[in-house]
Amino acid sequence: MAKTLTRAEIKNKKDGSWIIIHNSVYDVTEFLNEHPGGEEVLIDQAGGEATENFEDVGHSTDARELMKKYKIGELVASEHTHIDQKGEDWLSNTSDKDTSASSQKMLIIPIIIALLAIFLYYYYF
Repeated sequence: MAKTLTRAEIKNKKDGSWIIIHNSVYDVTEFLNEHPGGEEVLIDQAGGEATENFEDVGHSTDARELMKKYKIGELVASEHTHIDQKGEDWLSNTSDKDTSASSQKMLIIPIIIALLAIFLYYYYF
């Protein structure tokens, strides 16, 4: 069973750097010197929520795989937040409603182009 932690426990951690990404808790203390963006980036996020900053950077699939090595637990369910993941599986996190709306928007563009082409054809010929 995964260890569950509260935000207070993570924030008050004195020895080491723990961060929260997608409601999972990671001990990145040993990774500080290896982080390609520099250790300051992780130190600034230590003790708190780093999901949005993690996703804004656009981490690779390899980086997401490497994260598993540093996972130490989960945030307690009552303190969960929801921030979409922008990686390869980002679309799997969207609801059917969102996907349907997106599909409809994608159909509008070709329809508008076709109507414009028909209009221009009859206008010029």
